[in-house]
Amino acid sequence: MLRCRQRGSAASGARAGRQRRRLRPRGSAPGAAGARRAVRRGAGGAAGGASRGGDADSTRPAVPGGCRCRSAPRGRRPGRCCGRRSGAERPRRERSRRLLRPRPFPGAGYKMALPSRAAAALLLLGLLRSAAGGCPAGCACGGDALSCGGLALPALPRDLPRWPRHLNLSYNKLAEIDPSVFAELSNLQEVRLEHNELSAIPSLGPAASSVRSLHLHHNRIRSIEGSQLQPYVTLETLDLSFNDITEIRNGCFPQGLHIKELFLGSNRISTLEPGAFDSLSRSLLTLRLSKNRITQLPVKAFRLPRLIQLELNRNRIRLIEGLTFQGLDSLEVLKLQRNNISKLTDGAFWGLAKMQVLHLEYNSLTEVNSGSLYGLSSLHQLHLSNNSISRINPDGWSFCQKLHELILSYNNLTRLDEGSLADLGGLHVLRLSHNSINHIAEGAFRGLKNLRVLELDHNDISGTIEDTNGAFTGLENLSKLTLFGNKIKSVAKKAFSGLEALEHLNLGDNAIRSIQADAFARMRSLRQLHINSDSFLCDCQLKWLPQWLVEKELQSFVVATCAHPESLKSKSIFAIQPESFVCDDFPKPQIIIQPETTVAVLGKDIRFTCLAASSSSSPMVFAWKKDNEMLHNAEIENFAHVRAKDGEVMECTTILHLRHVTFAHEGRYQCVITNHFGSTYSNKARLTVNVLPSFIKTPHDITSRTGTTARLECAAEGHPTPQIAWQKDGGTDFPAARERRMHVMPDDDVFFITDVKIEDMGVYSCTAQNSAGSVLANATLTVLETPSLVHPLEDHVVSVGETVALQCKATGSPPPRITWLKGDQPLVVTERHHFTSGNQLLIVRNVVLEDAGKYTCEMSNTLGTERAHSHVSILQALGCRKDRTTVGIITIAVVCSIVLTSLVWVCIIYQTRKKSEEYSVTNTDETIVPPDVPSYLSSQGTLSERQDVAIGVDTQQPNGHIDSNGMCQADVGRCPDVEAPAIGCRQPKLCISYNKDTWKTEDMADGMLVPDKTGYGLPVVCTECSGSTDSVNVHIYPKDSESLRTVENTQNTHPNALSSREHHRKRGAGTSLLHAQPCNGIASGKRVETDGTLYPSNHDRIRAEGTAGALLADTHGTSFLGVTAGPGATEGL
Repeated sequence: MLRCRQRGSAASGARAGRQRRRLRPRGSAPGAAGARRAVRRGAGGAAGGASRGGDADSTRPAVPGGCRCRSAPRGRRPGRCCGRRSGAERPRRERSRRLLRPRPFPGAGYKMALPSRAAAALLLLGLLRSAAGGCPAGCACGGDALSCGGLALPALPRDLPRWPRHLNLSYNKLAEIDPSVFAELSNLQEVRLEHNELSAIPSLGPAASSVRSLHLHHNRIRSIEGSQLQPYVTLETLDLSFNDITEIRNGCFPQGLHIKELFLGSNRISTLEPGAFDSLSRSLLTLRLSKNRITQLPVKAFRLPRLIQLELNRNRIRLIEGLTFQGLDSLEVLKLQRNNISKLTDGAFWGLAKMQVLHLEYNSLTEVNSGSLYGLSSLHQLHLSNNSISRINPDGWSFCQKLHELILSYNNLTRLDEGSLADLGGLHVLRLSHNSINHIAEGAFRGLKNLRVLELDHNDISGTIEDTNGAFTGLENLSKLTLFGNKIKSVAKKAFSGLEALEHLNLGDNAIRSIQADAFARMRSLRQLHINSDSFLCDCQLKWLPQWLVEKELQSFVVATCAHPESLKSKSIFAIQPESFVCDDFPKPQIIIQPETTVAVLGKDIRFTCLAASSSSSPMVFAWKKDNEMLHNAEIENFAHVRAKDGEVMECTTILHLRHVTFAHEGRYQCVITNHFGSTYSNKARLTVNVLPSFIKTPHDITSRTGTTARLECAAEGHPTPQIAWQKDGGTDFPAARERRMHVMPDDDVFFITDVKIEDMGVYSCTAQNSAGSVLANATLTVLETPSLVHPLEDHVVSVGETVALQCKATGSPPPRITWLKGDQPLVVTERHHFTSGNQLLIVRNVVLEDAGKYTCEMSNTLGTERAHSHVSILQALGCRKDRTTVGIITIAVVCSIVLTSLVWVCIIYQTRKKSEEYSVTNTDETIVPPDVPSYLSSQGTLSERQDVAIGVDTQQPNGHIDSNGMCQADVGRCPDVEAPAIGCRQPKLCISYNKDTWKTEDMADGMLVPDKTGYGLPVVCTECSGSTDSVNVHIYPKDSESLRTVENTQNTHPNALSSREHHRKRGAGTSLLHAQPCNGIASGKRVETDGTLYPSNHDRIRAEGTAGALLADTHGTSFLGVTAGPGATEGL
């Protein structure tokens, strides 16, 4: 039973409006009623002995006046009824704590909320304690709790027992607390002193050191002194709300406190000093400063790294500066609602990396940008309802990637642009109800792939549902969509495309008249479809709807009745037979002429026309939209007429006039025609405003030297932005482009030509073109080059009377002027001198001796002057006789030269043959010189060319010569190798070593010296033997057969002669043998021991031009080599 009564005393009337907690028994058994009545009677008797027949109010506990048991109005905090706080308003943590708190024993004005048996037991225990004197008079005891509240006590009872742990002294008139009363309460943990008249934090004496919870709200405390809180060393909860505290300064909370929950709400605090709560940084978890007079939060005012919840709602804060909340590293809940915050500066919430819930509702915010939300990387819930937000920045949510719930209800949003919510990929709930949204761009929700609930109630998005396609693209996981009260009249076929996973769709409170076929077909998971309309146009286009709703079992959520035709009016669509849905007329407007896309020139007037027809007499209303937004102040011309063919059809025309169009007029225009049966939307016609290009930088004529850089500027403006193009001499052949010397700077509107050449000279055209037209500007590039000759001038030798032509072909820019000089003076021009155009060619006819000399071609232009010279020599004419004499002299000189040369060659040949015939072996120490090696003892010199001789040698040289390095070693019986000098080195020569003794018999083989004994690896043939053993003549003959035959005939008879000849034939062609004949007829004669060893002549070691040789040729053309073997041979010759 719940009872409330009015306190009757004058003092209680002064405290009217205060609330108290009332505990109502739940689930009490009927058997416990008597016990409760007994307790009430006992309590009443203790209070004043009121009888049953007395005033009923006198037996009820005193409560604040005006207490009523009903809900609080919207926007106000729900009140208490008989001391019982609303469960919805009560904080969850406080509610849990109070449910677990031991309740006071039933006494004056209290009823226990306990089960019947437990209540009976506690009642009996209280009665026993009261009887034993353990419970003060008028108080209630239960368990370890003592309640003396609601007794209007001006002072504390003196007989407080020692055992209470929870002491309730609320709802009294205590202005002071005597500490001595608590001297014996060593176990006290909770003290409730709310709703008293205390002006300062009371002192509880030694008992304060054990108190963990101190409730002092609804008193008259004006300040917080650190000395007053110093004894409360174990205090965890301090409630100072609903007092008269005006400031929080440093020192209010001394060091050593371990307060976890600090409630300072509903005071008059206007000043918060920075660092005022620093002493509580190690313990404080919850701080409530709501409903104060705080106007500004100092930067870094809260250095509370362990704080989890901070409440600052219902203050007067207007601005949140950056870094205001730095130091709240563990904060999870921040409440700032019902302030007057109009701006959040960048970094306002920096440092709140762990915050999950942010309340900013009931403020004056106009927009949300990314800078103000920077640092909220863990935010899950953002409450922004009841503000003045009119737009959403596309990048406003870039730092809230983990946001799950966004509440933007009751704002001034008018449109959702594409990409405005793209950064909220993790969003689950989006509430946008009670705004003024009339346009949702296609792709506005793209990126919200995890969104589950979307609320768009009470907006004005009828056009989105009636005409726009793809407004909900990207919401593939959306399960609930509410469109309640949006003035929707029709549903387009693709209005809900992309919502395949939708389960709940609310279209209630919309006067829907038509739904196109298969508008809900793609929503295969749809379980609830709420439609409530009595305006349906029940024609053939609606025939599909009742059948589809029945098949999907959705008819229970739909209330749909017909408004047209009259025969079906007020009938449910489910009660109409399918054949009754017919199309006999078209009451809904139909557009006959659509507006057309137009391209206009800036400043011109244009118009869009739209024609619609309807069979209904309902008046048609015209409207125009630009980019899906309604045009309110547009110039519109409307007129109507009846179609002549069938007088029941009304045609209406609407014309939109746009005067002096500017770029602001560009966009997509659409007419909307509406009557009682619905709205019809035309196609969207695009208006493009163009401006002819005009130059803002015009190229100018320039002059450049060769090798420098030419710079041309050209820039134009127009709409759309014109394209700049360059041409040279009317074409696109750019020598500089081919050679990669041309550079175009698109950002600087500059055209460069580096390393300018003559071929770059010409007319350059800059063309600026857009869709409106093109303009052209020309500039001439002049290239300057110093004069130079194309071909050098040549000297000329001519005879008198002939013609001479001097060419001076010059180049340069500008073209050089050519002047001819003779000597150092200007040329005297006569009738014999002729010039071609430009004086590049000088022709002199019938030259005379005076025309000889130096001719100078002088080339000059603005850059300088160059000169070139040519010498002309004139030969005097001698006539025919002189010419014949000269020819004769030349002929005689040639003949004489030939004769002298022949005589010299004859002498040389003669001497060479003579030496060859008389060559013999002497007894002097002489060297047998190989055929190719000249003798340094011979006065005839050496040969300059190698001869082909008949030397039998096995060689790998391609020319058949001996492979040797040209050296002979001083070794007995061996031929040493002698290194040839690097200069004038001849081919390897044959070197033969000998001594004065005759060769031994064992050195001979088949009439020839054994190759190993010669020192050269080849046999030596003795062709002549004299009586002396000191001299040997060696003949080396050519390879031809005649020479070999001569050698064979001159040889003496020798046993091995035939075998030697056969051996030669076996060696094959291309190989010659030196046949040896025994000297003195002795085949095995002994040689005189001597140490004579000869080397090749030193003539081989000099340059080739320092030697002389003789090449001898016989009549058969056979070449042979004459070798001189020592001084004796020379004397013989």
